[in-house]
Amino acid sequence: MRSVIIVAVVAMGLSCAADVLDHGDRVDLPAVRLLPSSIELHGRRSHQAIMLVKSGWSAESDEAGPLLDRDDVSLRSTNPEVARIDDGLVRPEADGVASIEAVLGGRVIAATEVRVSGTGERAHWSFRHDVQSVLARQGCNMGACHGALAGKGGFRLSLRGYDSDADFVTITREARGRRVEMADPGRSLLLAKPTGALPHQGGLRLDPNSRDYRVIAEWIAAGARGPSDDDPQLTHLTVTPARSRLELGDRSRVLVTAHYDNQGSMDVTHWAKFTATDESVAGVDEDGCVTVRGSGESAVLVWFGSQVKLARMTVPYPNKVDDDRYASARKRNFIDDLNLQQLKTLRLPPSPRATDEAFLRRATLDTVGRLPTIQEQDDFSDALSKTSDSRAVRDDVIDRLLASDAFVDYWTYRFSDLLLINGTRLRPAAVKAYYAWLRESIADGKPWDATVREILTSTGGTTENGATNFFALHQSPEDMTENACQAFLGLSIGCAKCHNHPLEKWTNDQYYAMANLFARVRAKGWGGETRNGDGMRTLYVVDSGDLIQPSKGEPQPPAPLDATPLALDDPSDRRVPLANWMTNPENPYFARSITNRVWANFFGRGLVDPVDDLRLSNPASNEALLDATSQHLISVNFDLRRLMRTILQSETYQRSSRPMPGNVNEDKYLSRYYPRRMMAEVMLDAIDQTMQTHTKFDQVAFSGADRQKTDFYPSGTRALELYDSAIESYFLKTFGRNPREITCDCERSDEPSMVQVLHMSNGSTINEKLESDSNVVATCLRDGDDDATIVGRLFRRALARDPEPSELDVLLETLATYEDRVVGLRDVAWSILTSTEFTFNH
Repeated sequence: MRSVIIVAVVAMGLSCAADVLDHGDRVDLPAVRLLPSSIELHGRRSHQAIMLVKSGWSAESDEAGPLLDRDDVSLRSTNPEVARIDDGLVRPEADGVASIEAVLGGRVIAATEVRVSGTGERAHWSFRHDVQSVLARQGCNMGACHGALAGKGGFRLSLRGYDSDADFVTITREARGRRVEMADPGRSLLLAKPTGALPHQGGLRLDPNSRDYRVIAEWIAAGARGPSDDDPQLTHLTVTPARSRLELGDRSRVLVTAHYDNQGSMDVTHWAKFTATDESVAGVDEDGCVTVRGSGESAVLVWFGSQVKLARMTVPYPNKVDDDRYASARKRNFIDDLNLQQLKTLRLPPSPRATDEAFLRRATLDTVGRLPTIQEQDDFSDALSKTSDSRAVRDDVIDRLLASDAFVDYWTYRFSDLLLINGTRLRPAAVKAYYAWLRESIADGKPWDATVREILTSTGGTTENGATNFFALHQSPEDMTENACQAFLGLSIGCAKCHNHPLEKWTNDQYYAMANLFARVRAKGWGGETRNGDGMRTLYVVDSGDLIQPSKGEPQPPAPLDATPLALDDPSDRRVPLANWMTNPENPYFARSITNRVWANFFGRGLVDPVDDLRLSNPASNEALLDATSQHLISVNFDLRRLMRTILQSETYQRSSRPMPGNVNEDKYLSRYYPRRMMAEVMLDAIDQTMQTHTKFDQVAFSGADRQKTDFYPSGTRALELYDSAIESYFLKTFGRNPREITCDCERSDEPSMVQVLHMSNGSTINEKLESDSNVVATCLRDGDDDATIVGRLFRRALARDPEPSELDVLLETLATYEDRVVGLRDVAWSILTSTEFTFNH
């Protein structure tokens, strides 16, 4: 026997490499594990792949290490009459119990128990579970083949086999029955084409000697039985190992077990689909063999039978960091505890605390969307000079920012992105009502769950109850469902509108059950007749009516995702139980979604990124931290200010942005603060704040033939005080403002471009402000200030710090070369405004 890896993997036609460890290494019993740790086999056709791995880093850990490959390790069964080893698989012989042992030098180094049952039962292949799994494994029902909307070559299957009943009819009844030849299965088109016996545009998909071929052939020969209501239902998947701790260059493998409602289970590794969530850390092939490529945390997404599961893995960075480094690091709250725990696991050293000046500028930008004023800087410095407790001084800054009117302006604007407050889709009066309602909610400190509940259950006029404009923007039950899920749960369920979601657990039935909750929402005045009016629409709910599911021609009982259905004949407003379910603290998405959005505001990226993509297949960079922070939000009754205070107070947030040798190459585990470019509106306001100027904004009402500019905003209005996105601003457009067309964080862009560089250099935005007779430079000149004073003032206004002596010397020497002092000072201001230190929050 070559080795455990070769036995357990290659014999199945797989290709995990076999050079994980030097063969000369001596392996002791506690250092290895045989996985799965226990095996249940039911029926003579069942089997189980096994693998030998190094144990986790400690005896108490459930984490598995890498695959162990040694030529001198053999496998044996203690009771071959119950379970035997065949081509690397454990196969049943008779009911009973046995053990599979890994033996090295005559010594048992690992073992796993096998329980066998049901060998006396008559076995048959199931269309729903077996045949459909073969078709999915071979890609026959994928979107690129027969699973496409129109099918291929006149043969159409449901995507990934989500509709077994329809697929059975297609395979056995269409094409004059030629797809299935029960008297001679080999002549069936279902087998002849993918094996190459007949021309097939999809190429060779099945080997006649393979187990998959045998499954379909034997199913046909046995009468091609269709799906039945008595078929066991797949309840969940388990993956082995669920967690792994690996090193650079290691290899591992993921085994998959399907569990059914009849208490049965089956190894489906050979039929599962595998995808790596972060290819830079670890890649996975079609057989579940994992190759470590880099450091960090990653996962393998496993898909089988419309169920998904993650197998997680940790790969520490190749650093040597003393444990004292983490023990002595500053800690303020649970965020720091969980962050340092992860950094220790990944061997990432934390950067030190940010300077006081950096903290003040960072916290002000992140919390209220503007730069700290010189007066605020002076007050901060004065407070620091009177105490050695800088934490208390920073806390005072945080509390002042959270209580300010600027906080209300900033967060009203941020949530206006989420709620799509847009003057090209709503009349001005409706826009103003929607914005005013949102601003009042934030100013009053209304909890987030109450805000969302008010939106979902709103009724009345759109100019009187601003919350109703959510339904004015989304006027069909499908649109209401998709946008509510995206905005408030971070879930994109649109794919389930036509078929079961290809990457998540959401089914077509669940989509229409959810959408049916909005089926009775009505409005008076929706349509073109109000184009020239004030935009008033009246929202109300009727007591009857359902949304028909196209594929079934009947409605689904209304139900929130994964919740108990409501009665179809219940006349009450279905949105009320929807709001109850959505805002319930037990909802696994609601608190996580808003927590992740708030987190992204302060750290530049969410713990889940993209911020509104809370798929299982898109795990958080620190799941424990996201869970704990979400629970904290629940514990403070969804008070977003208290969540923000906790984040701002954490030493994780207050860390320096300067990288260290051990953390310079990481960008997601918060070993340091990551500099990021200001959002477009904040940057424009910061330019005006620095230069002591104003920007004039014109609103655009409607589009096309009705497009017109209106003098909607008075002089002095900041970009963050704009009601909506219907604004003519080349700067905001160039720097990626959110146009608020769809509910997706992807609408806002922070990608750099050459157009941005050219506009900062030669565009009108900065140059007009530099040439203004009322800007800060002109004011200082009229006051008779010298060059050093003016340069220092620009630094304080833009960067919240004094210039370093070397910086001041260089700038003063440069100014001395200008014949025109005004031009020289404008160029100094320009160089500050276009620097990365100004345009980035750090």
